[in-house]
Amino acid sequence: MDFFIDSADVDEIKIAAETGLIDGVTTNPSLIAKSGADFKTRIKEICTVVSGDVSAEVAATDYDTIMCEAHILAGLAKNVVVKLPLTQDGLKACYSLSQEKIKTNVTLCFSANQALLAAKAGATYISPFIGRLDDIGHDGMDLIHDIIEIYNHYDFKTKILAASVRHAQHVYQAARAGADVVTLPVKVFHQLYQHSLTDKGLEAFTRDWAKTGQSI
Repeated sequence: MDFFIDSADVDEIKIAAETGLIDGVTTNPSLIAKSGADFKTRIKEICTVVSGDVSAEVAATDYDTIMCEAHILAGLAKNVVVKLPLTQDGLKACYSLSQEKIKTNVTLCFSANQALLAAKAGATYISPFIGRLDDIGHDGMDLIHDIIEIYNHYDFKTKILAASVRHAQHVYQAARAGADVVTLPVKVFHQLYQHSLTDKGLEAFTRDWAKTGQSI
């Protein structure tokens, strides 16, 4: 499973990337707005921090303007993935961009039917939002299972990117289901290696080693 960081904060992306465990980054208009940075400048900066795919989202909703923005974004860096809305015009643009060999990430997916359409349009990634489904009383992980089952039937190449991750359990569940990628906030990434028994054991080892008076 690939780990992407869901952020537009260059500093926190750098810290996560230094672990060697980060494969890419996803951004969205809300994250860019929160950062206060110039959009295109920030995407370029992120693309220098990680060598993997970096999703940059179009702002337009009509096909012609989506295509115009998509070409601008794709030109910012070779590892940019154009993020598109899961709408009729967004899927039309996805198909056109896939014919041009431009990578795409179709976002705001909330149903298996939507995911099926994105795969047929040639999307590189499909982003089902599991946390937002949980928020309205559904089990977001059921959608991951459904998409995997459908994609496996037809050997689609679109990668399933579990998004809207709220906690470490989401990561575990997505990995167990077989999602290709999970994108997560930095705070959730840090939760993955935290465990009270690890901390307790390390404290005991450190204390006992100090008693020996030795050094390595």
